[in-house]
Amino acid sequence: MTAMWRVLVVFCTLSVLSLSYGGDIKAKSCSDVRQAYTAKGFSLVNVPHQEMSGEHLRVCPQGYTCCTSDMEDKLGQQSKLEFENLVEETSHTLRTTFVSRHKKFDEFFLELLDNSEKSLNDMFTRTYGKLYMQNSEVFLDLFTELKRYYTGGNVNLDEMLNDFWSRLLERMFQLLNSQYHFTDDYLECISKYTDQLKPFGDVPRKLKAQVTRAFIAARTFVQGLMVGREVANRVAKVNVAPACIRALTKMLYCPYCRGLPGLKPCQNYCQNVMRGCLANQADLDPEWNLFIDAMLLVADRLQGPFNIEAVMDPIDVKISEAIMTMQDNSMTVSAKVFQGCGQPKPSGMGSSSRGSRSARGISDVFNARFRPYSPEERPTTAAGTSLDRLVVDIKEKLKQSKKFWSKLPDEICVKDKMTESDEEQCWNSHAKARYFPEVVKDGLTNQLNNPEVEVDITRPDTLIRQQIMTLRVMTNKLKNAYNGNDIYFQDSSELTCFTPYSDLKCESIPVAMRAHLPRQQGWTVSSLSGHLHAPGPGYT
Repeated sequence: MTAMWRVLVVFCTLSVLSLSYGGDIKAKSCSDVRQAYTAKGFSLVNVPHQEMSGEHLRVCPQGYTCCTSDMEDKLGQQSKLEFENLVEETSHTLRTTFVSRHKKFDEFFLELLDNSEKSLNDMFTRTYGKLYMQNSEVFLDLFTELKRYYTGGNVNLDEMLNDFWSRLLERMFQLLNSQYHFTDDYLECISKYTDQLKPFGDVPRKLKAQVTRAFIAARTFVQGLMVGREVANRVAKVNVAPACIRALTKMLYCPYCRGLPGLKPCQNYCQNVMRGCLANQADLDPEWNLFIDAMLLVADRLQGPFNIEAVMDPIDVKISEAIMTMQDNSMTVSAKVFQGCGQPKPSGMGSSSRGSRSARGISDVFNARFRPYSPEERPTTAAGTSLDRLVVDIKEKLKQSKKFWSKLPDEICVKDKMTESDEEQCWNSHAKARYFPEVVKDGLTNQLNNPEVEVDITRPDTLIRQQIMTLRVMTNKLKNAYNGNDIYFQDSSELTCFTPYSDLKCESIPVAMRAHLPRQQGWTVSSLSGHLHAPGPGYT
């Protein structure tokens, strides 16, 4: 009986202590939470002063809490906003790198063209005087077309350069045979002999090879920088799914509801949440890395055999050499043209004497060979550096951007900044304690067993699929440029296309990219309508 009595007394004592302890928890102050909550810019109206029962909570643990339903909703919205800002801030350096390097390369290239054009114009004006000024549109048109090609115009470099040399031959032939009158039909006949006679020696063939591959590489490279910029900007604006918002709220603000507003999440916990929320971004990484590798290969070409600076700086001298060659071989060239196209008619009365004087004057002018600018006289460019140094800088930045999207969760979940360095004193989604679950791998398919975020792995993000396609097309162009080849299609703005993803509209693919889709595996183009057609099911 005495033993029973003792047990009863102990039980009653424990019950009283338990009630007393429970009362203390219920009475715990929410002052720290109120202070942190108002610091976020929220009103303190209806924010409790003391903890209360948390059965009303839908995201945070339902023990005693300092959060109302309204507070939980607002903290959820705050979580979404902060996550979007985190991704934008973490990708800021990547995005600004592409913006600044695109601007630098573009400025450098365009000013290089302007300087080359000015150099040629100054030289030829000094040396040939009126003869050049009367025919200057031939050279001005050359630079206009080169600029138009570089800026994305529908220019066939091969045809354009052939046309330049044909026009130059026509003008030169008339100047060197000014005692004759040439009809348009006769001039057209002359141009047919350009390849056969080689009036300009080997300069046109060599210059065409150098200009074509250098311009293809430069244009494709600057387009690549632009595509990298656009893709990074679009992907950085994340589509935050409801399941992700719940996971973010639980990680970032449920500590508030538990009365622990200053507690940071455990690092592995943060990584699981970010891998779940950024699963689609990680899926961009393989195509992004292939794109970066292709950019680096073209950059190597720009530093080496496709160096546009080495081509454009002496272009005036090379064209002058071609003109000298034409003048030196003028009698042979004229004789063969007369033989093939017929004897032209004299230009008029007294033309013989005037023509001989004119021919002698032209001969004297063409013999006035001139020296090129020395390096110290060359104008400096807007980029303030040579192409080699500019490309070296861009290559370094490109290398740093590899694997960016798969590393993004790690970059966000940096210890001390975002997460707690002490693994025992961090928020583990329920309390201040160690986080035990393993960190899942990145990418959509690996999120099936993510303990923190419910991810529907059967529904890839449409915007990310669009960017993967854009990168794939650009990488294909870069590979062609690396080999000195251009992809030449009709005006892409006239094309209508159908894509391999049912939820991906062709209009969302940049216009400059659409024209190159037929080169992708499985795409076809209608010869009648110009419509692009996607491959059948199973295309990836």
